[in-house]
Amino acid sequence: MATRPPIGMPKLSRRAKILLSIAAGVILLLLVGARLLDTYVDWLWFGEVGFRSVFSTVLLTRIVLFFAIGLLVGGLLAVSLTIAYRSRPVFVPVSGADDPLARYRSTIVQRVRLFGIGIPVVVGLIAGATGQGDWQPVQLMLNGTPFGQVDPEFGKDIGFYAFTLPFVTWLITWLYVAVIISLLGAIVTHYIFGGIRLGTKGDNFSVPARVQLSVTAGVFVVVLAVDYFFDRYELLFSTRNDLFAGATYTDLNAVLPAKLILMFIAGFCAVAFFVGAFVRNLQLPAIAIVLLILSSILVGWAWPAVLEQFSVKPNAAEKEAESIERNLKATKTAFGLTDDKVEYTDYAGKTSAEPADIRNDKGTIPNIRLLDPSILSRTFTQREGNENFYGFPEKLDVDRYEVNGKVQDYVVAARELDPNRLINNQTSWINKHLVYTHGNGFVAAPANKINRALGEDESSGEGGYPIFTVSDLDAINADRNMDIPVEEPRIYYGELATDYAITNARGEFDTSADQNYSYDGEGGVPVGGWFNRFVFFAHYGERNILFNGDINENSKIMYNRDPRERVRKAAPWLTVDGDPYPAVVDGRIVWILDGYTTLENYPYAQRTPLGEATQDALTGAGVARQDNRTISYIRNSVKATVDAFDGTVTLHAIDEKDPVLKAWEQVFPGTVKHGEVADSLREHFRYPEDLFKVQRELLAQYHVDEAGQFYSTQTFWDTPPDPTGEGAANANSPKQPPYYVLAQAPGQDKPTFQITSAMTLLNRQFLAAWVSVSSDPEDYGQFKVLRLPTEEQPQGPVQVQNAFRTTDEVTENRTLFQNPSVTVRYGNLLTLPVADGLLYVEPIYIEQKDENAFPQLARVLVYFGGDVGFAPTLDEALDDVFGEGSGDATTPPDSETPPGTETPPPTTTEPPADGGQSPEMSAAVAKIADALGRLKDAKASNDFAAEGQALADLDAAVRAYEAASAEAGGASTPPSTPPGNGGG
Repeated sequence: MATRPPIGMPKLSRRAKILLSIAAGVILLLLVGARLLDTYVDWLWFGEVGFRSVFSTVLLTRIVLFFAIGLLVGGLLAVSLTIAYRSRPVFVPVSGADDPLARYRSTIVQRVRLFGIGIPVVVGLIAGATGQGDWQPVQLMLNGTPFGQVDPEFGKDIGFYAFTLPFVTWLITWLYVAVIISLLGAIVTHYIFGGIRLGTKGDNFSVPARVQLSVTAGVFVVVLAVDYFFDRYELLFSTRNDLFAGATYTDLNAVLPAKLILMFIAGFCAVAFFVGAFVRNLQLPAIAIVLLILSSILVGWAWPAVLEQFSVKPNAAEKEAESIERNLKATKTAFGLTDDKVEYTDYAGKTSAEPADIRNDKGTIPNIRLLDPSILSRTFTQREGNENFYGFPEKLDVDRYEVNGKVQDYVVAARELDPNRLINNQTSWINKHLVYTHGNGFVAAPANKINRALGEDESSGEGGYPIFTVSDLDAINADRNMDIPVEEPRIYYGELATDYAITNARGEFDTSADQNYSYDGEGGVPVGGWFNRFVFFAHYGERNILFNGDINENSKIMYNRDPRERVRKAAPWLTVDGDPYPAVVDGRIVWILDGYTTLENYPYAQRTPLGEATQDALTGAGVARQDNRTISYIRNSVKATVDAFDGTVTLHAIDEKDPVLKAWEQVFPGTVKHGEVADSLREHFRYPEDLFKVQRELLAQYHVDEAGQFYSTQTFWDTPPDPTGEGAANANSPKQPPYYVLAQAPGQDKPTFQITSAMTLLNRQFLAAWVSVSSDPEDYGQFKVLRLPTEEQPQGPVQVQNAFRTTDEVTENRTLFQNPSVTVRYGNLLTLPVADGLLYVEPIYIEQKDENAFPQLARVLVYFGGDVGFAPTLDEALDDVFGEGSGDATTPPDSETPPGTETPPPTTTEPPADGGQSPEMSAAVAKIADALGRLKDAKASNDFAAEGQALADLDAAVRAYEAASAEAGGASTPPSTPPGNGGG
């Protein structure tokens, strides 16, 4: 056998080594430097919000995991490479003159430390960087608490499955990775140095190679045996059956015994590998491998498949009954749908009612919501946006307030700075980040009252525009009596202005008297020092932060200003609801957010994709989309608030019995406040939307109690598609969102603020149930489910919408739907239990196709028992359905005007007298009179297109009058327009 001298790799010149070292240093600096920079910026932010303990705990855990995983994987590889190299054959035969392995052997021998240390270090760094992100299961394992409940199969506390088992599974995965990488490293090393010789006669493995590979393979099989042991517990999360989650009959009677058998076989195989390491032939390990593979196929796959196919499926209802009962109980417990939380009531669902029945309804009818928060953002912006750079979110919110002793639900919004509305020089860096820094004011409108169009009696408060109540600097400076008083209306933290802002640099635009404001709150990170200025210059890549002369020692930089992002960073263990909402609490504007604790694995509980369950017609259109991860447990354990002025983040525990919350509080002690929540805050808590969406999806199936009913699926429900969207009858269309209403459901003694949803029969559009959850402090979180009769099936939302669109009065007004200059928008279709039946109410908005136009209420649709009402106002639509006088119920019993508003003076189509008006004002008055006349004619003839055009012209004329009046120093509102209506 011929040999040849080793062939070395070409050597690098000194210059090449220097250049490579510099390049490596630059790359390392860019990678590590950027990460360190981001870490320092986060450290400053966590210090600002008072959650630095969260930052340090997470960082320390990640660092420990980085080194632990890196040492495990890289260390085992280093040991494996060292053993393989040191036990290499002394004489290495070559296959010929061109043996390709000779070059590699020579290179490794010449740089043995580089390969022996460098490769394990690189692999360890990659493994550590990958594993350090899994800090949550590690911390939960270390701080887990018992649930006080045990699983029905093994009798283990649920805390074992919630906190311990995920960590064990994670650790086993990394042991697999470490052993496999070590085995591969040993194989490659032995092959390069001749310990493994393929294609030769005789023994293909040297003794050291055989020993090392056998021992390593034996360790792998030991890990496999341990994995089989813990796999038994994971059967309680099985998804074998498409109908329910949890261990099925096959899992319990075939797979579970198979796991134990395979565990013992794996243990025997591991012994065979260890013995084979010291026996010259490899027959025993080979037999062990064959036995392990055959047993996995026969015992682990074939036997369960045979049992499932020939025993379970022909008798599934009987065989799976016990598992279904376990699934029913576990799912209701894990998702908060137990009997003490959900009250089921059979509801008549009558199709007829007398006018007296409607007039006597004092809880629901007077509070019917006509304002759709998903449509009116442009109306709020045009009517109450004031400056061009103020705006409102795409979807507004609904909350309730007590005004003049009466609780009223309002459509609410914070008037925020909207960077997308900055124009021309306003978009310069200085203006964008130093001048236009904050919004101003809280804007609300009674949800059931809007001003009628001009020229008609407005005392009923219906038809046309919202009645705005505004709390901002103008109201404070004018010392006006605000319905919802606010002490500090400036908004630095909100949903629109999420980019960074630097305060106390140059005068910030403000609507206070001097329009030049310096921030005096606690929010923001000091940026006056040169070090922090350099840090943020590097972080944002913006040189102006470093060189701008307006930034001084008192300046602060605000970042991570989105309320949802602030809570997610401060409490990374929470799942935050997709719809934060503003509220006025003790005179301050705060954002309220719901935080959920979730688990992926709860024994026998249904596994639910969070993203799919919470997705509806509004997702992505003002409501954040949840990650589509699987959960089988959820609790709304935390209510979070973010102060709109200083960004303070506060977490309030509202479910102190939640074991998951207790575990996280041990991880991050002191971050969640306990004790009684102030009434001023609690009265604005809403039952969260995303939680309700998840629960209604489950209620569609888990309202049954018996396994037989559940298996048959005959009594299952569906969430209806959004009836106002295109293709509503399509099964793939978005779901109808739930709606917040102030209503008095059957069995309640007063109106309550609640979230509601209609439910239809499975794959049918007939109504099956009405679900509601109270948000009032007295019975917060209590479900009320009205089950509709199955004999005479009431119409569901999609069917009612079809009735609306095809009713004679609607089809006769084709100008509303066919005029190319008008956009018709159907508002939210509310389903309300009234007079032992179901009342459907839907507003219709029209909007001119003009960039400055905005939606205006045109008509109201009402449906009850097959009858449709179609009129300009709710009371008239009710009269259409129930008879004359029914609409009187829309007027609150203790007031003839909307709470918190004044009755505007009657209007006239005559122009105001000329009292020394300028020519511009006189021209505007003439246009107002003309628009009023056309508006009256259009309403008389039911010409919606002409009505919409007249309203738009009227609004433009009023704005022209206000501008001319302001220039002349006069009143800003024409005498012929009602106060607060702005000509609309």
